[in-house]
Amino acid sequence: MGTIEDRARNFLSVLRHCQLLGIAVEQADQDGLVLKLPYSDKIVGNPVNGLVHGGAITTLMDTCCGISTVCFLTEFEICPTLDLRIDYMRPAQPGEAIYGFAECYRVTPTVIFTRGIAYQASREEPIAHVVGTFMRMGKPDAAGQLSRTIDGGAA
Repeated sequence: MGTIEDRARNFLSVLRHCQLLGIAVEQADQDGLVLKLPYSDKIVGNPVNGLVHGGAITTLMDTCCGISTVCFLTEFEICPTLDLRIDYMRPAQPGEAIYGFAECYRVTPTVIFTRGIAYQASREEPIAHVVGTFMRMGKPDAAGQLSRTIDGGAA
């Protein structure tokens, strides 16, 4: 099994929509996960002023909260999103990358609770706050293809 950062990168690598948007792991450890969403025409919601579409930030933060589970769990588990709430604080500045930070703050046998922020220059100036809950469904089936890919074993 690889490092937490390796597991986070492997998890992100199987999410095709994230690949298309260019989302990348900046940092992953026991304290949480930071993902980077580069600015591009693909995330622009208003072509007149270049403002980022809220859906791109939602994608970033749902992915960030979901992958933050590998920062806490010792083995990959299937954990689909149960609930995701995003409070938008201000618009993202055009032309600048957006970062998402998420951490797991409570883990039960059935649900993982996460929280985080989207920001650009500083976490102290958030674009959005997020809380997400994820259902623990256990390890993948016996074939375990996805689990081996994310945990770094032979596929």
